[in-house]
Amino acid sequence: MEKFLVLISEEMKKGFAQAGYDEELGRVTVSNRPDLCEYQCNGAMAGAKKYRKAPLMIANDVAAQLADSKVFAEVSAVAPGFLNLKLNPDFVASYLKEMAESDKFGLQMPEVPRTIVVDYGGPNVAKPLHVGHLRAAVIGESVKRICRYNGHKVIGDVHLGDWGLQMGLIITELSKRQPQLPYFDASFEGEYPAEAPFTVSELEEIYPTASGKSKEDPAYKEEALQATLELQSGRRGYRALWDHIIAVSVGDLKKNYANLNVEFDLWKGESDADPIVPGMVEDLKASGLAHESEGALVVDVQEETDTKEIPPCIILKSDGAALYATTDLATIKDRMESFDADSIIYVVDKRQEMHFMQVFRVARKAGLVKEDTLLKHIGFGTMNGKDGKPFKTREGGVMRLEYLIRDINEEMYKKIIESRHEISEEEAKETAKVIGLAALKYGDLSNQASKDYVFDVDRFTSFEGDTGPYILYTIVRIKSILAKYAETGAMSDKTGIKPACNAAEKDLMMQLAAFNAMMSNACEETAPHKVCAYIYDLANAFNKFYHETRILAEEDEAKKAGWIALLCLTKEVLEDCIEVLGFSAPDRM
Repeated sequence: MEKFLVLISEEMKKGFAQAGYDEELGRVTVSNRPDLCEYQCNGAMAGAKKYRKAPLMIANDVAAQLADSKVFAEVSAVAPGFLNLKLNPDFVASYLKEMAESDKFGLQMPEVPRTIVVDYGGPNVAKPLHVGHLRAAVIGESVKRICRYNGHKVIGDVHLGDWGLQMGLIITELSKRQPQLPYFDASFEGEYPAEAPFTVSELEEIYPTASGKSKEDPAYKEEALQATLELQSGRRGYRALWDHIIAVSVGDLKKNYANLNVEFDLWKGESDADPIVPGMVEDLKASGLAHESEGALVVDVQEETDTKEIPPCIILKSDGAALYATTDLATIKDRMESFDADSIIYVVDKRQEMHFMQVFRVARKAGLVKEDTLLKHIGFGTMNGKDGKPFKTREGGVMRLEYLIRDINEEMYKKIIESRHEISEEEAKETAKVIGLAALKYGDLSNQASKDYVFDVDRFTSFEGDTGPYILYTIVRIKSILAKYAETGAMSDKTGIKPACNAAEKDLMMQLAAFNAMMSNACEETAPHKVCAYIYDLANAFNKFYHETRILAEEDEAKKAGWIALLCLTKEVLEDCIEVLGFSAPDRM
């Protein structure tokens, strides 16, 4: 289906062309004065100089040509030359009927779908997820779902931090605690135990202990660095121990991400890029891109058009060690070879902007990507507490993500119990999880990703205002009306939409008609906040219509059936939107 605004603009362009003017002047926009009109066109103002005519004369000429338009119910030329537009209710209803009959409400699918890799999550193994991991997971999951909904092939990769010094620290600390384990016996040739010598809780305690020791004891740190080197060099016992660390960590990470309704297609990490690094480094040297600077191997990325200094990208440190940039470049090479990616999108803290600028420039200079491959960094802001500082626990520490989810769910449970005394405890808890997730995700996603925001439990869990629970409450309200309608024995038909009877109904219909343009734009700009803004406006339009219309009490059955069809479409559009945001609605609240 063509986008709603495009069809309106095409009708306006015909009016300009028939009146003898350039049709490109007929671009229509949503009215900035909804009290006067629904849409507007300022083309007559732009054409005044070209045609040496008063803009109001041009506007009058165009309005005359559109007097019998099937798209517009009213076209008014007003001083000094604006065209105020009101749509024909029949045109709006026919558009919604076509939406209701079409897959994904008529959203245009790409002729050639793009292959998109979304790199998000980025946790380090052996560490629990904390609140700092929330935004990458929530934004990345939504970007993946939005692109997929728009018809593209999308691969989500968690990109684990699983190959650095933290591995050596864990191995070293384990060797102190359990030196008898066969992993530390270089002469051991048998089969290593199938079960890990630690639980996830023990692993999460081992790493910070080892990290603390390494900061105070240089010899301990040196031992950890040596263990890291031996692991990366392929020492058999250390590789077996590393396999245990990965298995235990990933199992726990999957459980915690599942609580956020976040899923990854790939569970690759820096270790997967490690075998690619030596060959890539040699290629960079052979091409002349990489050169030595103060003992390190670097690639210059400064460009003539830069207004500030962009430091060279360090590929190898003076001791020969690889860095994040090295593994990121090797990962790009792997993704291109594995998927021939058209786009690689990174959802990472905005403070990493310089890092990605350097990496992307090296990737292009070295020919690691196709000329038209999009490399994009979605840099997100900080989640802050009410004091405006990065969110902390009451004790001042970094809160574990599972505790944050628990706190939101508990707050929702209290509100449900207070408002619905007849609900069972089990249902209340399950419903609280569903609404709590919506509160958490919508609270994050409704902000533009690059901006910081304040995490406010009271506001996020409110059933009023621009919140997840308000959106869910709207969906549940529609479900309730449809269920009551079905109890009368009547059958609902979402394609039976009729022209609007009043202003509130027409406003709801025009909000629905804007779905395709919004969803396409949210994909193009990788902007989940645009979906949030849309469903908030749509929910408001529905609730205004609901409060002004006695839907089930209407005696005219044909009129009632038309309203029910409109509700069916509204519910389905809202449900698809929250699905791409990564949450769902309960049947009752």
